[in-house]
Amino acid sequence: MKTTALGATGLQVSRIAYGTWQLGGGWGSFDENAAIDAIRHARDLGINFFDTAQAYGFGASERILGRALRKEITGDRDSVVIATKGGVRPNGGGRDASAAFLHQGVEESLRALDVDTIDLYQVHWPDAKVPAEETATALQELVDAGKIRHVGVSNYDVAQMGAFAEIRPVETLQPPYHLFRRGIEAEILPYTRAHNIGVLAYSPLASGLLTGHFDENSTFEADDWRSRSSAFTGDALRRNLAVVRRLAEFAEQRGITVSQLAIAWVLAQPGVHVAIVGARSSANIAASAAAADVQLTAEDLARIDELTADAVPILGASPEGVA
Repeated sequence: MKTTALGATGLQVSRIAYGTWQLGGGWGSFDENAAIDAIRHARDLGINFFDTAQAYGFGASERILGRALRKEITGDRDSVVIATKGGVRPNGGGRDASAAFLHQGVEESLRALDVDTIDLYQVHWPDAKVPAEETATALQELVDAGKIRHVGVSNYDVAQMGAFAEIRPVETLQPPYHLFRRGIEAEILPYTRAHNIGVLAYSPLASGLLTGHFDENSTFEADDWRSRSSAFTGDALRRNLAVVRRLAEFAEQRGITVSQLAIAWVLAQPGVHVAIVGARSSANIAASAAAADVQLTAEDLARIDELTADAVPILGASPEGVA
């Protein structure tokens, strides 16, 4: 597994990170033991970077990850980099990046993961109600206390990162980024490149849309957020599925899957350090991990732009089109 220096953090991480959003509810039912096996298989494949969040089931995802990585956590802690996120209240309570709630959240995440320190702690969403100074100061206090090692943000724009950075550096950014959601290219990626901020792109497969596994008749369980998403219904879905089919043909010509093509495309973009992929089975994480070895030429990238020229951009809130 290829690794990279994550911005200015000093962390050396795998270019594929294992994401655990799908293990915290909101994605339908899953087999917890199979998920743990998938995490263990990710380690066997050389993945050392694991991303979770308090809001993924409010401790559920963190506990599963902690169980799966117990061998490393207790015996070789430096062999894995564990990232989590906080600042979202349970039961629909909304965003809360206040000092008090972040301090509380870090303690809860430490217990759920069963670790002494968190390698990377990220503010899950910007909170307009709380001054950036309060949020950044609280996180620096947690660094000083040894509870967290590095500080990042998720879903922030340039102005929000700039306000945060007046107090302490933004070390990483976690934005949504894939072939149907390219908004960060205009301002955010130039900013992160200029400030040596590590970028962890989430949803590189457009929450499954770029896997090639769906068609116009696909349905989702009632508790799967995609059943309510505008990106998975109507004309937008039909048009983007046509794009996926063209991409799949192109990928097949190169001897790879459309999923691997989509992940490799994200990793090929200047300023992107890591692609976060979720998996509930060992086979799925193995297929995604292989994308780190796919080298796309300038001609490949130009052809991908041609094939996606008439795609319907996915905008608004993330998950895709869900407020």
